[in-house]
Amino acid sequence: MQVIPLGKASGPVGNRTSRRVLHVNKFLYRRGGAEGYMQDVADLQVSAGQTVEFFGMQHDENEPRRYQDYFPPQVDFDRLPDSSIKRVATFGRMLWSRDAEKGMAEVIDQFQPDIVHLHNIYHQLSPSILRPVARAAIPVVMTVHDYKLICPSYQLLDHGRICEACVGRHFHHAPLKRCKDGSFTASMSAAIELAVHTKFGAYEPVTRFVCPSRFLRQKLAQGNVYPDRLRWVPHFVDAAGVAVKQRPGGGVVVAGRLAAEKGVDVVIRAIAAIEPMVALEVAGDGPERDALERLAGVVAPGRVRFHGRLGKADLHRLIRDSAVVAVPSRWYENQPMIVLEAFACGVPVIGTNLGGIPELIDPGVDGELAPADDVAGWVAALESVLGDPQRAFAMGQAARAKVVRDFSSTTHLAALDQVYEEAEVACRTAASHNDGSRGRT
Repeated sequence: MQVIPLGKASGPVGNRTSRRVLHVNKFLYRRGGAEGYMQDVADLQVSAGQTVEFFGMQHDENEPRRYQDYFPPQVDFDRLPDSSIKRVATFGRMLWSRDAEKGMAEVIDQFQPDIVHLHNIYHQLSPSILRPVARAAIPVVMTVHDYKLICPSYQLLDHGRICEACVGRHFHHAPLKRCKDGSFTASMSAAIELAVHTKFGAYEPVTRFVCPSRFLRQKLAQGNVYPDRLRWVPHFVDAAGVAVKQRPGGGVVVAGRLAAEKGVDVVIRAIAAIEPMVALEVAGDGPERDALERLAGVVAPGRVRFHGRLGKADLHRLIRDSAVVAVPSRWYENQPMIVLEAFACGVPVIGTNLGGIPELIDPGVDGELAPADDVAGWVAALESVLGDPQRAFAMGQAARAKVVRDFSSTTHLAALDQVYEEAEVACRTAASHNDGSRGRT
């Protein structure tokens, strides 16, 4: 496993100014961290002189795209049709989407990309899109944003608890545990999907897998996901375009999708136990919002404000007005962008000691670590930062220095460019080998 950390990539940024990059993701709007990263890195590449286009699923919230007429129709796997026949057809699309395959073939033919960069393609697109890419002998890089390649339910969670039973291709555990939404059918469908794709090497055309955290890289290797193709390239933040906190003080911010695995309930309960009263600002939306608002109304009345989904500028303002950002996840976060964004704003972060979060935070320097699902532990961590505003401010300054030094857009693009070059060499080598094999027969 080769490691390409930020700051270690060789060669100038954009040394392939003529490269044509096709980014592929099922959603093409800023729905979450994966989509935000894809758009930000695409903007970087365009600024560096590369030509970028996108392929995804049709969706009402998508930004206008050049090739959107070739996108497969929208499907919502959280709201399956009532008809049994339509349900079977929907499940079939998870395994292989003819619409996605055909659309990708059209886009490749028209755009002629030098490299295809995948992000989240599961379910709505499926690995079917790789068939025309392989046929055209185009190198493929995939940034891995979660654990779907080793866990049918993406998150290595079983009813809210860390679970690694399926790691190592033991996917039958998913329906046995009903770990996907508590449903046997959903869990079985997800397990079959991953088992089929793994058995038949659906991701074989991917020549390099980019892992934003060392933790994710380790888990994929443990699950035997092409260990020799894994590359560690942390995410980035454009700190030069982010204003910095100017004075000590403020409360606590939580930002992200409001889902059970994010652990926002733990911070709400911790805030309720802190005196004097501290405000908690919650930015984001999701399935748990109503439940979290009810919880806040009961245990911390008047202390918690819900802002919904915010644009980047408004989110950064909210962060700068705070003393600390909390990341209370109870699952193995990969490399949450909110940590880097908080650091760029000059604000320290308290995060749980799970997954890739500890790789980002130096306790006592630019933040603190707290145990997941431990309200008392979170009270102690929050009080240690909030109780000394000057210390919290100094930690924020150290955090800002870290992202400028270690997570800049320039070094990230150089590292990604190196991965692209590796993928191109590997693709040419494979094509040459195949040509030679045909010649011998």
